[in-house]
Amino acid sequence: MFWQAVTLQLGYNATLVMLGAACLGVAAGVTGTFLFLRKRALVSDAISHATLPGVGLAFMLMVALGGDGRNLIGLLLGSAVSAGIGLLCVNWLTRRTRLAEDAAIGAVLSVFFGFGIVLLTVIQTMSSGRQAGLEGFLLGSTAGMLWNEAMVIALGGAVTLALVVALRRPMTLVAFDPEYAAATGRNVAQIDLAIMGLAMAVTVIGLKIVGLILIVAMLIIPPVTARFWTDRTDTMVVISGAAGGLAAYLGAAWSAVVPSMPTGPIIVLVSFAGFVVSLLLAPNRGVLAAVLRHRRFQARVHLRQGLLALAQGQPIYERYTSRILQRAGLVSADGVATEAGRARAAKALLDEKRWEIVRADQAMEGAAALYDGMRALETVLTVDQIAEVDAKLAPPEALA
Repeated sequence: MFWQAVTLQLGYNATLVMLGAACLGVAAGVTGTFLFLRKRALVSDAISHATLPGVGLAFMLMVALGGDGRNLIGLLLGSAVSAGIGLLCVNWLTRRTRLAEDAAIGAVLSVFFGFGIVLLTVIQTMSSGRQAGLEGFLLGSTAGMLWNEAMVIALGGAVTLALVVALRRPMTLVAFDPEYAAATGRNVAQIDLAIMGLAMAVTVIGLKIVGLILIVAMLIIPPVTARFWTDRTDTMVVISGAAGGLAAYLGAAWSAVVPSMPTGPIIVLVSFAGFVVSLLLAPNRGVLAAVLRHRRFQARVHLRQGLLALAQGQPIYERYTSRILQRAGLVSADGVATEAGRARAAKALLDEKRWEIVRADQAMEGAAALYDGMRALETVLTVDQIAEVDAKLAPPEALA
């Protein structure tokens, strides 16, 4: 059944929802990358909650003009206006008052969301509002999505994605070094507003599918997931967009298979699953990679200490050290050093004495700064420099 959903064999409505969700996911992932890099993730929360009053007011206005109030384009325009006002309020409070950005976000978020809930309550008392289904904008509602609604979401996501691609260079510069961006003549405030405006566009577009409460997750989780896999901004944008699109597509497919399962929360859970996989398995920043690096470092430390103990004729009591030496073929099962082990031990002791001379010589201060107890001297000094260090060893027998 799930495979049928993934291959778009569950019918017209499911196909619309899945394709629309995928477009939204790609746009959200790409846009969210710059929010994440600019450290403005919480601003998207304020924007999303600020859309609710616009939805309510747009519905009431359309009803007053003789419509049924449920036209998606009208509702999205109302939410866009409301979200824009909320964004300007956050920006004004941050720049014109002593409020920190998080305090301004908290104030705008709570006031706008509270006002929106009041409007929804009023709408429910209206004869035309009882079947409006506006509560679906809180967590998303895709049941009975029409072709024109799906096209609005898909086209909106495509336009937003195109704008992000066009503005990616100045947004990247401001995200990493706003001072340099200002010095090169770029208007940092306007670029910040552009980033926020793109986030607002994704938020408004995603209200129908994910809802205003969960759209923040689609903006933030994919970039965080992508960050585990790369250090390059362009690559991160691509990975984030792919992660967002795939999570939205699979989440919509899953919700189509399971009856009465809300699409928005499932999309967020699938996106979080991708984050967990990246957290655990990413090759450089993943937990597993960190554990393996720690184990390799630990093994190197024990190997070094074991070799120094062999060179000085000391017994090896640590079982882990003994196992490492045995696996490397440096000691036998009874703890006696092999020929290779004696040679490695003598070399380790000689290097330790060489490092003592290097660390005491101010002329080699740069090389001494690289000492970590395990680095091979040959990777730091030239052959001539090592010969100079060896000449300072006394007695001469130490070189044997």
